[in-house]
Amino acid sequence: MKLSIVVPCYNEEAVIGRFDEQLRAVLDPLAVEYELCYVDDGSHDGTLPRLRALAHQHRGTTRYLSFSRNFGKEPAMLAGLRTATGDAVIIMDADLQHPPELIEKMLDLYQLGHDQVIARRSRDGDRRLRTVLSRLYYRAVNTWIDVELVDGAGDFRLLSRKAVDALVSLPEYNRFSKGLFSWIGFDTVSFDYRNAAREAGETKWRFGSLVNYGIDGMISFNCRPLRAAIYTGLSLASLATLYALWVIGVAVVGGVTAPGYVTLVAIIVGLGGLQMVMLGLIGEYIGRIYYETKRRPHFLVKESDGATPAAAPVRAPTPSGTAAVGPRSP
Repeated sequence: MKLSIVVPCYNEEAVIGRFDEQLRAVLDPLAVEYELCYVDDGSHDGTLPRLRALAHQHRGTTRYLSFSRNFGKEPAMLAGLRTATGDAVIIMDADLQHPPELIEKMLDLYQLGHDQVIARRSRDGDRRLRTVLSRLYYRAVNTWIDVELVDGAGDFRLLSRKAVDALVSLPEYNRFSKGLFSWIGFDTVSFDYRNAAREAGETKWRFGSLVNYGIDGMISFNCRPLRAAIYTGLSLASLATLYALWVIGVAVVGGVTAPGYVTLVAIIVGLGGLQMVMLGLIGEYIGRIYYETKRRPHFLVKESDGATPAAAPVRAPTPSGTAAVGPRSP
């Protein structure tokens, strides 16, 4: 059996060496052949030179590729999955918040026939407000989308070759991996682990990033917000009709009176804000369609150790030897 470890990296110079050392200390005693597939997501620090050194030091077990710029974690995971050649693939972060010690347990569950083995992070140690907001988000999003998202189930998981092939065959440009993992299905099992503290550096997830990620999850796997916009519009139209009939009735019975200025302004501002929200929602869907029709590659590879993503539909040559990896352009 061959095991591949996919590790997206972005500005992880301070921790990548320690991560590699701890990971090999776990993998070496196991009776498996393994490879480490590092993906540098356009880091601005010394991450890439560290990866070069690791690939030179551990020839045969370490592969790396580096993007031409920062494309994001989703393209980095996709590139790693395309590069990995193992019978099973584990995705994990380089900041040691995903404990390497759990790999042996994941392999044991994989040997039982599971195609996805999920290490689900507990909320122990998180701030109470963040825990409450996260649970409310997952409860809300699961009432909207067509797949189920599990609180605490992130990217740290083992995938069988069958599951990996299914994931890399999905061509969409706007990728939301949490939803894709759930969408492909297959035999899945999970277990809980206590969240570990980040070893070095600082988190790449800011409040704005989390909000955008939450919006992606809300609209990536359904069109129900658009349907809700229709129902909201019909409801408002009905209320407006009833209000107009009431005003006419009052005018007939008691004569014409001047309506309240505050009420009128509140209604105009409220309806205007609601219209802007609906337009923004529609625009978000149209924007996603726009990006899909461009069919640009998910990422550009600036440098690699010779390991190019194997499952890419096309690899078009570009000037100066830069490799374009992704869907065929029209």
